[in-house]
Amino acid sequence: MINMKFKNRTKISYTFLRVVTKISGLERKTRYYGTDQPLYEAEIHMIKSIKENEGIHVTGLADMLGVTKGAVSQIIMKLEHKGMVVKDTDPSNLSRLVLRLTPKGETAYLHHEKLHLEFDGLFNAALGNATEEMKMFLKDFLNSLDGKIDAFEKEDRTDL
Repeated sequence: MINMKFKNRTKISYTFLRVVTKISGLERKTRYYGTDQPLYEAEIHMIKSIKENEGIHVTGLADMLGVTKGAVSQIIMKLEHKGMVVKDTDPSNLSRLVLRLTPKGETAYLHHEKLHLEFDGLFNAALGNATEEMKMFLKDFLNSLDGKIDAFEKEDRTDL
């Protein structure tokens, strides 16, 4: 009986890893998002951050995303070159530049949001006729797993 429970847990964990790998692959896939330019994961998420934080500047983006100003600047340069983002002078601080999306950047943002809505639909379809209790269990399980993965990452695993 104990051996069977272990096998089932192992199967569940491998199934979960397989699903996470597929989702990660979907997320990292380069897409055009309704434009004539390919956009990488970091670029489309930068577009999303700019759209959802109107008038933000490079330092604000870096702080919000937990990355360096240099990393943000590199992505912004690529997005400017692709015609997705422009820098404007901040009217409240003339020495600072704020970022905004171009019409092409707006198109990419809208297509990205549509993709997420489609994914939400796929997820909800997979839940099917799950009861509210089952959905709550799944939510609690995923939140617990998220915390345990954070703790796992903090452990020293250099000897493995």
